[in-house]
Amino acid sequence: QVQLVESGGGSVQAGGSLRLSCKASGATVSSNCLKWFRQAPGKEREGLATIYTGGGSTYYNDSVKGRFTISQDNAKNTVYLQMNSLKPEDTGMYYCAADLDVLTYASGDYCWESADFGVWGQGTQVTVSS
Repeated sequence: QVQLVESGGGSVQAGGSLRLSCKASGATVSSNCLKWFRQAPGKEREGLATIYTGGGSTYYNDSVKGRFTISQDNAKNTVYLQMNSLKPEDTGMYYCAADLDVLTYASGDYCWESADFGVWGQGTQVTVSS
């Protein structure tokens, strides 16, 4: 059974940085779509960034473009979210999710629009203070 475990959350002041990790176990996710989501208190869950781990193609929500970077380390079966210039509105629970379909090719756009993210981690909390 595939499991995802997020880590790296914490409390930081506005303008600071954090790097979140999402480690997969139970299967290799080296040719899959993975995505980071955020759920802020009282708000709907929103997608932040996605990556196709078979080639590294990415796609970002406009709200984080230029500040957040999604990346992969297939040797560690891990996807990361580097978050810079954090704002109080970035506060929330951060989740990673995976589509277990193995793809020979995918674009970041495809992962964003069409992937079926059926496996989720438990989340890691990020709090940004002003």
